[in-house]
Amino acid sequence: MANTHLKHNSTGYADALICEAEGLEYLASALDEAGVMGIGVPRVHRVDENELEITAIQSSGASDWARAVLGEGLARMHALCQKNYGWGRDNYIGLSPQPNRWCDSWGEFFVRDRLGYQVSRVRDAGQRSRFQKVLDEHGATLTDWLNAHCEHPSLLHGDLWNGNVLYGADGPWLIDPAVYCGDREADIAMTEMFGGFGEAFYRAYGAIYPRTHVYGMKREIYNLYHYLNHYNLFGGGYLVGCQAGFAAIEAVGRGKA
Repeated sequence: MANTHLKHNSTGYADALICEAEGLEYLASALDEAGVMGIGVPRVHRVDENELEITAIQSSGASDWARAVLGEGLARMHALCQKNYGWGRDNYIGLSPQPNRWCDSWGEFFVRDRLGYQVSRVRDAGQRSRFQKVLDEHGATLTDWLNAHCEHPSLLHGDLWNGNVLYGADGPWLIDPAVYCGDREADIAMTEMFGGFGEAFYRAYGAIYPRTHVYGMKREIYNLYHYLNHYNLFGGGYLVGCQAGFAAIEAVGRGKA
């Protein structure tokens, strides 16, 4: 048997590893369906509420070649049209619950089940009220705007920052997904939150599936979900990112996007 890595459940949620295993299997299946050979996904050997045993990855430094393989492969996976937006079961984004449902409106799903849910978790009542006011005033316009600028549902990794991509001698590997189906630019937006994935990644992605002309505004709005999650988990250091995201929503609501 190949070397394996044993991950223990330290989240406090009984089904966290089971959801992670499901996400890995769906990613592997979608990459295979898209004909992507260069991106690895750890094989799930066994999983229960306490432990997840997966393929061990010997990580090395990222090269431009590996980043380009990742960009091209993700673009091909994102190009696959999924049946609907959302997901069939709740899962987790990092250490937080991620509620899901199936929905035929991307904008409705993102505004309610991503932004609205995270706002409801804000502990500071005044801050929560200010955030909710923006959603109440501009949520309907934002819903329509997101729908107008989303081509189709794509399978998303869902938590695509640098720490969830490993680079082995054989190329890039995806780990720790928070999968659901949504606008593929939500995945690309998150790659830019903590330093970016490098020019080779974005060039290779764009050669297969160019970003939309409103990607810059969408990036601020999509990353608001993750800034809110980090704010709720870790505190005020992420408040500025939240405020930038809500300012982008206000701009859309006032027709300035």
